[in-house]
Amino acid sequence: MEGQINLPGVLAAIAVVCSIVGPFERINMRYPTFAAPTICAALMFAPGVTAQGHPISFPNAVAAGDVDSDSAVLWAAVDRPAAVLFEVSRTPGFHFPVRLAFDFVPSPAQPAKADVCGLQPDTRYYYRALVAGRSSLTGTFRTTALPGTQRGLRFGVSGDWRGELAPYPAVRNADQRLDFFVALGDTIYADYPSPAVPLPQASTLAQYRAKHREVYGSRFGLNALGDLRRATAWFATIDDHEVTNDFAGGAPPASDPRFLPSNSPVINGTPLYQRGLRAFVDYNPIGNERYHNTNSARFDGAPRLYRHRRCGDDAALFVLDARSFRDTELPGVSNPNNPAEIFQFLVSAFDTTRTMLGSVQFAQLRQDLLAAQQAGVTWKFLFVPEPIQNLGVIGASDRFEGYAAERTALLSFIVAQGIQNVVFVTADLHGTFVNNLTYSNGPGQAQIATGAFEVITGAVAFDAPLGPSLIEIGALAGLLTPAQVAFYQSLPRAGKDAFVRNLVDSAITPLGYDPLGLEGSPIDATLEAGSYVATHTYGWTEFQVDANDQSLRIITWGIDPYTDAALLNPATVTNRQPAIVQQFVVRPQ
Repeated sequence: MEGQINLPGVLAAIAVVCSIVGPFERINMRYPTFAAPTICAALMFAPGVTAQGHPISFPNAVAAGDVDSDSAVLWAAVDRPAAVLFEVSRTPGFHFPVRLAFDFVPSPAQPAKADVCGLQPDTRYYYRALVAGRSSLTGTFRTTALPGTQRGLRFGVSGDWRGELAPYPAVRNADQRLDFFVALGDTIYADYPSPAVPLPQASTLAQYRAKHREVYGSRFGLNALGDLRRATAWFATIDDHEVTNDFAGGAPPASDPRFLPSNSPVINGTPLYQRGLRAFVDYNPIGNERYHNTNSARFDGAPRLYRHRRCGDDAALFVLDARSFRDTELPGVSNPNNPAEIFQFLVSAFDTTRTMLGSVQFAQLRQDLLAAQQAGVTWKFLFVPEPIQNLGVIGASDRFEGYAAERTALLSFIVAQGIQNVVFVTADLHGTFVNNLTYSNGPGQAQIATGAFEVITGAVAFDAPLGPSLIEIGALAGLLTPAQVAFYQSLPRAGKDAFVRNLVDSAITPLGYDPLGLEGSPIDATLEAGSYVATHTYGWTEFQVDANDQSLRIITWGIDPYTDAALLNPATVTNRQPAIVQQFVVRPQ
């Protein structure tokens, strides 16, 4: 609940801070024309606890993100223009010492954000936002550990949530046990109608912002994503639906009429992209970083969503933007039974001039990966919004398989440099496939093992999940008979997952790819629950690095899927509790 605070005490504290900013405090303002005294005066003489008779509220709670060993980005949304004071403490009661940071927002559509620095490594902090005598809910985060530390690590990952399917009970059990959570793309669906924007495509900045407010707000008495963002640090990147489906940010606007008119040489310079990205950066607790002096038209001035963090010696994190700098996607394979068409697609995908990550980001990733290995970090987690494992030619244009030369360059670099314990964590498919990763040096050539593997995390809420969607596609393409579909529909969840696994294996093994799963692979893994396929639930994936033996336990949590029609009776959805649908452990190399 939002609570009243001691207004005279707060004003006195603000006055002190405004006169003397301590060595561990940092004032951060979005608008450099405002000086610190101006902000402080605004805080003290802003409208009272009410305006037009309505209490000030924080409709999307608070959040903290981009956390490292000594700093974090704090975030809060308020329902009116306001000067916002962030208060940070090591205790939930906000006893001194505290650190303060400020922001001023001119519109309720634009949340407040501020950096807080001078924090201690591997320490839990509590924070809240203060506006005109009223406090937000309290949030918490933990700073990362310094090199030389192996204390263990626990984090969560998911992506893909549609606005009309809020309030997302699939993540209600992700809480303060986690060191951080990664929002791995499709954090809104700008090109799907939802209650906040009942249009087939958001196009204005106001509409994009409304989409973000929707997913982090309360509905039917539950705000699962808002609660999650309060409970742990948040890292976020985009896929495509933050702007529009299957766009290629490094392509010329003429290749995609949705981005015209524009004078930019690339899509990531067009108004539609920039509105979508501005709203994304506004509504996530991440720094507003941009690329500069790269000598690349694709990168200079574009948002820099690439994040690299080290969590002691347990792990290094690499959060990638696989959408903003990619080349135009290849035409898809229309007939999966035509070997000539398949081979032509594979040849085109191996064009060495085509990129998904872009040269600047790819070079930085390789440098940081090598540094992590040389520093003795155990696990290297690469967060990529689209899958990298070999899943065949259907839908491959949008995955890393559609950029096969760069895929081979990345995986062969990992092998050549002896980079161990690499885990790709991806999303986008709305279901979970786990597989070891192989690559080849050209179409039809032998596959080479890497020692790395991939976990595709399922959707928080996308109707329908991957399993039923694949069956529908297979039936429409004539790959499944009505009798096979009926048999699938008669199976329990585990049987349906097994059916999907066999269906996918039948498509990828003729191409020389390894079947799904880690059995018989170079990965030292033990399955503890479920299978390596989980495609019939909504949920998230938990990663646990053991402090003692550095083993990695991976747990997929899920609930039964639901539709927006089911929310006509909200309790049947909001009462659902996530349960373990898949669990396995991997020993490090």
